Amino acid sequence: MRGVAVLGATGSIGQSTLDVMQRHPERYHAVVVSANRSVDDMASICRIHKPTHAVMGEPESASALRDRLVDLPQVAVSAGADALDELLALPDIDTVVAGIVGFAGLRPTLSAARAGKTILLANKEALVSAGALFMDTVKRGGATLLPVDSEHNAMHQCLPIDALGRPDMTNVEKIILTASGGPFRGRARESLHSVTPDEACAHPNWSMGAKISVDSATLANKGLELAEACWLFARTPDQIEIVVHPQSIVHSMIRYQDGSVLAQLGQPDMRTPIAYGLAWPERIDAGVEPLDIVAAHRLDFEAPDLDAFPCLALAQWAISQPGGMCAFSAANEVAVAAFLQGEIRFTDIDQVIDLTLKQVELSEPASLDAVQALDETAREVAQSHATRLAAAHGK
Repeated sequence: MRGVAVLGATGSIGQSTLDVMQRHPERYHAVVVSANRSVDDMASICRIHKPTHAVMGEPESASALRDRLVDLPQVAVSAGADALDELLALPDIDTVVAGIVGFAGLRPTLSAARAGKTILLANKEALVSAGALFMDTVKRGGATLLPVDSEHNAMHQCLPIDALGRPDMTNVEKIILTASGGPFRGRARESLHSVTPDEACAHPNWSMGAKISVDSATLANKGLELAEACWLFARTPDQIEIVVHPQSIVHSMIRYQDGSVLAQLGQPDMRTPIAYGLAWPERIDAGVEPLDIVAAHRLDFEAPDLDAFPCLALAQWAISQPGGMCAFSAANEVAVAAFLQGEIRFTDIDQVIDLTLKQVELSEPASLDAVQALDETAREVAQSHATRLAAAHGK
């Protein structure tokens, strides 16, 4: 029986994780579940999964959850980052699923690394905003890092593992990172000015939260994933090729020096990489429909259009700058939030990022405080540009 902490339990990653765990009650128990403010969803999770601890982001939400669970005194309810940090060090937690979206997920993921846990990493910011700091913390804490993003998980599945349980990159020539292309693949830049948040969130293959869906539509998500792959597999950006694959069946590929290319294929369902991480190095049923490769009929691949979707090119530049991806990620979060609120246009998102990267003084953050400082500075700059663009549009 493995004790699991599910961070971001009410989100899409958290829900998929709990679904897989529920299929194997003899193997997994939810020791800790966390959420920000979703009291109703958390109450339902606590009743179904009977965790030992439930942590909310705010005292008010924790109080409301406590009131909802008066008949479940075995579930201890607490609030705040300090409480979560302390719980993640509990010896009965073996695995931490880092599913909190955005910069808020960085601190608890670092705490899990310091505690030497097996981390199923779905939070991009741990590597994007603080790659050097996070990887050093993983090494010092003796943590095991397993990627849950479908692309990086696919890479992990296609690589041999060395004696220390790490991916062996010895004979790898290139990593091929696939992208669906999002809902606007094939459209010209000029046609994207008036797209709505609903259209941007209507991903053709994946069911995701609003922020990640918009990132997929702008290809910013692929820039974040490029940075992740560089840290996870000790590669430089020129050793990773990005290929648009609209069917989302090939999740990524590894090209070896002998010319062989290994690919991981499967349904676009996050339960597959989550189950892989939970059971690794074994495999378990994830509840995912088998892939019918004949019914898929065809697999297409094309180069990404950097003119229509400049966020990817901005990310490729930012990766080469100390602290560049921390600023990129912060600016992107601000811009996406403004777009989802109807304040700026879809094509303003990359403008906000570009202007922020040009204005912020970049440096590699060596501590969590330094990461937070750079993140806050980039957000302030990005917000000023988003506000100016909104005013220009009469918002």
